[in-house]
Amino acid sequence: MIEDERGRIDYDESGSGPTVVLVPGSCSTGAAWRPIMAEWGTQFRCVTTSLLGYGGTAERRTALDPSIAHETDALEAVIRRAGEPVHLVGHSFGGLVSLVVALRKQVPLASLVIVEAPALELLREKGEHRHYGAFRQMTDAYFAAFEAGDKEAIASMIDFYGGAGTYASWPQRVRAYAMETTRTNIIDWASARGYRLTPAALTGLNTPTLIMTGTASHPAARRANELLSECVPGSAFTIIDGAAHFMIATHADEVGRLIAQHVHRAEAGQ
Repeated sequence: MIEDERGRIDYDESGSGPTVVLVPGSCSTGAAWRPIMAEWGTQFRCVTTSLLGYGGTAERRTALDPSIAHETDALEAVIRRAGEPVHLVGHSFGGLVSLVVALRKQVPLASLVIVEAPALELLREKGEHRHYGAFRQMTDAYFAAFEAGDKEAIASMIDFYGGAGTYASWPQRVRAYAMETTRTNIIDWASARGYRLTPAALTGLNTPTLIMTGTASHPAARRANELLSECVPGSAFTIIDGAAHFMIATHADEVGRLIAQHVHRAEAGQ
């Protein structure tokens, strides 16, 4: 745990080798990366954390101030604690926060991996109105249902990403945590919408970058990450066959293998 004057930040590390900082998405904690870490064995020094409002990481944002800068400040503290240039790996909203950290260039990164970030503002910047509208239609209905008293409103967001029945297939404790952290997730969406992610900004990213999506992912999420790959110079892009948004759990072997390859290439300067 990092004790910060603005609130505690989850920090845990294990193993040795090149340092990989693993950032989970919304409604999750660093434990989400256990399937990937199990695939790696002892290859890497793995540092895990949680985003604001999840696990032991204190919330710093409010509905009036949901700036993603609060997230990047906390993640940069994790990277500084790691003590060396790191390979930064983020899933979902954690992927977007990781991307913004890379764009800010305040901490040393050896490489970057983005596993299906919700880059919806890039869709708008690029005129992809149908796909942007799919995100907005989903979130508007989800937020309205929650405010109307539907305690399981977040199920619609999870099924948007993972496909119909994804939420129902999760263990009860996982569903319960998603419900418990719904208000935090709503702030996450405000953080994502409030950050203007432009093609021009992405062209200035010179960190070796790997971007992933899945063939079974929602078309809007898939297209957003395709656009990221088109805008980030020299980035590698891969689509995992049969995978959807929660691929770090469902396709841990393939995702883990691709991340490891990327890290080793970056270490070798390739």
